[in-house]
Amino acid sequence: MSLVFAIFTPVIAALLIPLLYKRVSAIHTGWFVLLIPVALVSLYATYIPPIIDGTTYKDELPWIPSLGLSFISYLDGLSLLFSLLITGIGALVVLYSIFYLDKKKEKLGNFYVYLLLFMSAMLGVVQSDHLISLYFFWELTSISSFLLIGYWYTKDRSRFGALKSMMITVFGGLMMLGGFVILGILGDTYSIRELIAQAPDLVDHKFFVWALVLVLLGAFTKSAQFPFYIWLPDAMEAPTPVSAYLHSATMVKAGLYLVARFTPIFALSEVWVWLVTGIGILTLLWGSFFAVKQTDLKAILAFSTVSQLGLIMSLLGIGSIAYHVTGDLVTTFTFATFAAIFHLMNHATFKGSLFMIAGIVDHETGTRDIRKLGGLMSLMPISFTIALIGSLSMAGVPPFNGFLSKEMFLDAVLNLKNFDLHALDSWWILFPIIAWIASVFTFVYSLYFVFHTFRGKHKPEQLPKAAHEAPVGMLLSPGILASLVVIIFFVPNFFGNTFIKPAVAAIQPLAYQVPADVGFTIKAWHGFDSLAMYMTLGVFLVGYLLFKTIPKWSPIYKTFPTKLSLNGMYDGLMRLGDSGANRFSSIYMTGSIRSYFVYMFTAIIVLLGGTMWIKDAFVISYENLAPIRFFEILISIILIVGTITILVTKSRLTAIIALGAVGYTVALFYILFKAPDLALTQLVIETVSVALFLGAFYHLPQMNKHEKGKEDRGFRLGNFLIALGVGVMVTLIAISSHSQKLIPSISEYYKETVYSEAGGGNIVNVILVDYRGFDTLFEISVLTIASLGIIGMITLRLAKKKGDRKVENK
Repeated sequence: MSLVFAIFTPVIAALLIPLLYKRVSAIHTGWFVLLIPVALVSLYATYIPPIIDGTTYKDELPWIPSLGLSFISYLDGLSLLFSLLITGIGALVVLYSIFYLDKKKEKLGNFYVYLLLFMSAMLGVVQSDHLISLYFFWELTSISSFLLIGYWYTKDRSRFGALKSMMITVFGGLMMLGGFVILGILGDTYSIRELIAQAPDLVDHKFFVWALVLVLLGAFTKSAQFPFYIWLPDAMEAPTPVSAYLHSATMVKAGLYLVARFTPIFALSEVWVWLVTGIGILTLLWGSFFAVKQTDLKAILAFSTVSQLGLIMSLLGIGSIAYHVTGDLVTTFTFATFAAIFHLMNHATFKGSLFMIAGIVDHETGTRDIRKLGGLMSLMPISFTIALIGSLSMAGVPPFNGFLSKEMFLDAVLNLKNFDLHALDSWWILFPIIAWIASVFTFVYSLYFVFHTFRGKHKPEQLPKAAHEAPVGMLLSPGILASLVVIIFFVPNFFGNTFIKPAVAAIQPLAYQVPADVGFTIKAWHGFDSLAMYMTLGVFLVGYLLFKTIPKWSPIYKTFPTKLSLNGMYDGLMRLGDSGANRFSSIYMTGSIRSYFVYMFTAIIVLLGGTMWIKDAFVISYENLAPIRFFEILISIILIVGTITILVTKSRLTAIIALGAVGYTVALFYILFKAPDLALTQLVIETVSVALFLGAFYHLPQMNKHEKGKEDRGFRLGNFLIALGVGVMVTLIAISSHSQKLIPSISEYYKETVYSEAGGGNIVNVILVDYRGFDTLFEISVLTIASLGIIGMITLRLAKKKGDRKVENK
């Protein structure tokens, strides 16, 4: 199967979902959807052996060949790992949603269409080798996630969360596009592979750092880095399958993928090292600290996701130092990249299972409020076991995979002492300190999540539903992920050699030419001389004490005013913008069409007249002018008289007749200038218009004061000046454009090619159908849409209350 076709397979399948949803109602739609990610993960699994050996695959589908745009799928170790996560976790999420979403209550057709659209978008992001196609898929993830987050669109919070996530991520995407354009100009190519090869030559360009910062804005917004993380907690209003998929394994990992993929290009700049490492470690601390403050299970997981994403981001930043050192230090810092990819995979397993368990608790108890929960361990023992495994892995406790990558993270920040930070070598100690503090709070919120939910006193009186264990089908997906958490701990090097090393080789091509050269071994025990081990023991001890004393120190969160928080400032800015826009628009949005015409005509005078004046473009030439004939003067006089009649008459009937006379006079001009097609069109339009005006005006009320000519002098003077200004401006522009033709008229090309190239005898028809075919097509489309609207208005039945009686208008 073509790799490009594999990317679009979910979208193609999504086209069939509405048909299946309506016609096969006896079977849950998810069973049909499940076939897509299962087939794709099976396909990508076949690429594992050759990619371990260093083989890469490229597939191309032309998109806009004239602009050099193509969908280019490039599969290496990094894109393969992400593709397996997208399809593998996707299959488990679909399986979970089959039991989580009620087919009788939910609009499953919409849900699975959005989910498959998102899956295609993510596959496109991680496999694109062309910057523009990568941006296309990037924004498609924002759109599809907006639809998924706002799936329960009747809820205010769902709509708010969806809009918030889209506002922030689309902003980052636009910034990223600017960075892509700069890169494309600097390297004279939009191929990521070719840009990587040119990286040493690009780094000294004055716009290189601008491209770097803009690309990072896209990555930071998508991966919820500080200060852009505020959209992620609000996105928890989405159904739990969406949270488990988008916010643990896929969408929020897109920014991490972007940083990893562009590391070979930007890592040569120390700005990249500082920004990625610094923002990552800050996000880790910020997210872990505020996770303990939350009372909603999914909110706890949202902030924990923010902190874990920050951890991975900081590791990618530390790993990029490998481009600034030599010798053994290259291996030392590449170790951080290895740890980043390893933790990225581990995070997908334990966080996916935890999101699903949060959904199960909500599904079986009717609430996610941790203050109302407790004592569920005996009622939901399987759920408790899965939650315990995922939480302890997130806390970095053995024997779970999170412990392995967390130890590697601590080793990586300790290795910063080997990097010369330009006379700031003593500052490196801040990173291990921040990492340790963040790890303490990670330990606290992990225990907080599982034990406050499943241990303690049971409160059945506060639960909307009687708590009970979830059905086996709903437990299957989180159970598989929890099993992987344990399996990876005991055989980590199998996963390291199979998935992590090829990915690291793709991120560090200057350090390692083939995957076999990436020589790291994952070990659970590093000996008593390992400082990371003592840091971990300190995390366990201090973290446990803080967990047991949460009620005593948690009031510290009340010292942070909500209005001064980043989230509060965003909400305030949106409210201010909304109210300000309403006040401003109320000034000019008067509801009067006359006023709107005044705005438009005034803008024409000012903008066009100003431009012509500044550019000194007013030129009048009397050369090549045709002589003015008697008939043309006569028709012009009739035209002027008809127009003045419309303005001064006090009778609607007279105004309509004069308007028709103006239209028919224009048709005479077309005939004189040998344009019978236009004349015929004008005559038809005028005939229909006059008939419609007569029919409509018959039902209008008496003329108002404006129509009777009783307006005040200022009003009439203003209209006169605007009308005169527009008329003069259009006349001057027409004369100036005729007097100074910078390029030959396109009419000559039409005359020369209308028969030889287009094969037509009527030049007007050929222009409309061939040369301006798209223009005509769009005009037809507009008329079609308008016709459908008119048909809808005619056939619409509106029920209006009139006293106690209902009247239907047809």
